[in-house]
Amino acid sequence: MILAMRKLLAMIRFSHTVFALPFALLSAVLAWQKPGSFRWLDLLGILLCMVFARSTAMAFNRLADRRYDALNPRTASRHLPTGQLTSPIVWIFTLVCAAGFVLSTLLFLPSGNAWPFYLSVPVLLFICGYSFAKRFTYLCHVWLGAALLLAPLAAWIAIRGLEDLATPFVLGLAVLFWVTGFDILYACQDLEFDRRAKLSSVPAKFGVLASLRVALFCHVLMLGCLATLYWFAWPVLKAIYLTGVLAVAILIAYEHWLVRPDDLSRVNEAFFKVNGVISVWLLVVVLLQVVLRF
Repeated sequence: MILAMRKLLAMIRFSHTVFALPFALLSAVLAWQKPGSFRWLDLLGILLCMVFARSTAMAFNRLADRRYDALNPRTASRHLPTGQLTSPIVWIFTLVCAAGFVLSTLLFLPSGNAWPFYLSVPVLLFICGYSFAKRFTYLCHVWLGAALLLAPLAAWIAIRGLEDLATPFVLGLAVLFWVTGFDILYACQDLEFDRRAKLSSVPAKFGVLASLRVALFCHVLMLGCLATLYWFAWPVLKAIYLTGVLAVAILIAYEHWLVRPDDLSRVNEAFFKVNGVISVWLLVVVLLQVVLRF
């Protein structure tokens, strides 16, 4: 049982929850700046919802893509293609996580907020729907970005309902452009396979060089959204936050320096290491800003 759970967590790359969770918590920190809005039960609910939602989406993605994964040399060693896990076991895990997500939204009911529960099933359908996007649109990367956009938006709604959604939406747009950009970079590795398998992606349609430019443009838009967030969240966000955004810009530049049209060998370093640092760094910066207040 323990071995199977380890394999399931490895399959969904549980450690990569670090990409979306910090943005949900960042949004929550901003939402809690309204006096009297902080509740420990809400924090627990956000953590559980994030873990269950991502686990559901990742497990479903592995099920939806298992035949393509078996044919792609880069992904042929994954758990389902190699038989380390069976489809029934992954289906059970997926459904349990989905149920866990819906049940976790009930933690917000004591504060009188039923919106997380009402939106739980539509959210699950949307984030799982990404798994089929490559079958019909090269904008699949944007769909993934929109799925992660929901993290800061949902965290805010869980705390303050539908009040003042502009702030989490601007943060969500930053996440959307950030994820879209780095997913395009990551997809460059599968350009040839996607074309052979008739799957849609920006690299498969436009080639590597154009894709790197599109990814860079997306990341410039991300930085623009982070700068805009300063105006929406002022006076909570001040000099410390702006300094943090400048550091993110340097990390983005480093990420694009790592990935070149004639050398994709460092895509994983750019994807996993740099982006993990960016999300955690922004959360730390906002926490410092809230604590130090200058």
